[in-house]
Amino acid sequence: MEEIDVPIAIDGCGHSHGDERKSHHSDKMKQGLTSRLNRIEGQIRGIKGMIEKDTYCDDVLTQIAAAQSALGSVAKLLLEGHLKSCVIERVQAGEHEVVEELLVTINKLMK
Repeated sequence: MEEIDVPIAIDGCGHSHGDERKSHHSDKMKQGLTSRLNRIEGQIRGIKGMIEKDTYCDDVLTQIAAAQSALGSVAKLLLEGHLKSCVIERVQAGEHEVVEELLVTINKLMK
């Protein structure tokens, strides 16, 4: 018997009929996040260059703190969108385990 490729159906953010979960960010949101992440990527390359050039440690640490703060901002945006769409949709669908999943994620972010 021949296998047929069937796309995974997504019901809202993160919920799927299969093993794969996906979000549904707007193109504007994806573009904004990608832009922020590109800047962070540049910051990380800059930090690497500072270390290679034996830049004063305090200056490197300041740049690391800036990169961490920028990543935190990306995480906050994603968390806000996740709460306003994914979590609400799943709780309304009776999938209350999403709250426990969210708590685990928040604990990871707060480390």
